[in-house]
Amino acid sequence: MLTKRVIACLDVDAGRVVKGVHFADLRDAGDPAELAPAYSRSGADEIILLDISAANQKRSTLLEIVRKTAQHLFVPFTVGGGIRSLNDATAVFDAGADKIAVNSAALENPALISQIARRYGSQAVVVAVDAKSSFTLRGNYEVWACGGKQSTGKEVLAWVRETEDRGAGEILLTSIDRDGTGDGFDCELTARVAVAVRIPVIASGGAGNACHFVQVFKEGKADAALAASVFHYGINTLSGLKQELALAGLPVRWPC
Repeated sequence: MLTKRVIACLDVDAGRVVKGVHFADLRDAGDPAELAPAYSRSGADEIILLDISAANQKRSTLLEIVRKTAQHLFVPFTVGGGIRSLNDATAVFDAGADKIAVNSAALENPALISQIARRYGSQAVVVAVDAKSSFTLRGNYEVWACGGKQSTGKEVLAWVRETEDRGAGEILLTSIDRDGTGDGFDCELTARVAVAVRIPVIASGGAGNACHFVQVFKEGKADAALAASVFHYGINTLSGLKQELALAGLPVRWPC
């Protein structure tokens, strides 16, 4: 049985790790080059760094931050934000990323997914999907772009299926409604997406305690779960979280 992955997320703005609620009201959480290896040592299976202001500022990823963060990491490292072309992806891989995450740029140009997958393999391409509940769409969840600021009119299930067809290797699914609340993952949304695609789904948005992780793995059918605030501000520890997951009968990787 494949282990369930626990991923620590570093949302970076102006070179610092930040975290807010519903993608707003950001507060400082530290230096990404210090937090990433600390989370790795304490049991994170992967690290994801998202340059959250790159899309809105229409700039490339801050490569020096990526290099410094990757330098002492020994777990898979995914980087997203500001990747608009194959050349941008190449620069991020060269800076030390193992995978790249694309979001707004893929919505504008879905062919970008295929271009990167053909060059680096599907296993290196994560499509980030920011979803919000909607009463106007048949599927009830809409995809949002530009850090949750721009409505796309796209229905989530249709979009994730398209990204898989274009070569995505994973889906990073964030519930904007739950982001930073600590109220728990959106298990209904996650389960819908997990059933709709054959590739792994990473659940994001809403983690507040170990029970929420257990729920999203069991009820939400997630392959991995990502959190930020729950780790940044000492609400939980990675080692303690994995003990709770193991007690719930979920397979996990223990820190070396």
